[in-house]
Amino acid sequence: MLYWALVFLVVAIIAGALGFGGIAGTSAGIAQILFFIFLAFLIISLIAGLFKRAS
Repeated sequence: MLYWALVFLVVAIIAGALGFGGIAGTSAGIAQILFFIFLAFLIISLIAGLFKRAS
């Protein structure tokens, strides 16, 4: 999932550099959403790992 966030970020940067504002904004929004989903999964995984070790 982090891979796709980075792909959309690169697409947004390239589209922004070429002057495609709408596509750049959409791609950046998708990249941001995917990044936060990845971050939430990371935190959940870390917490689950801590509980697994404790028991």
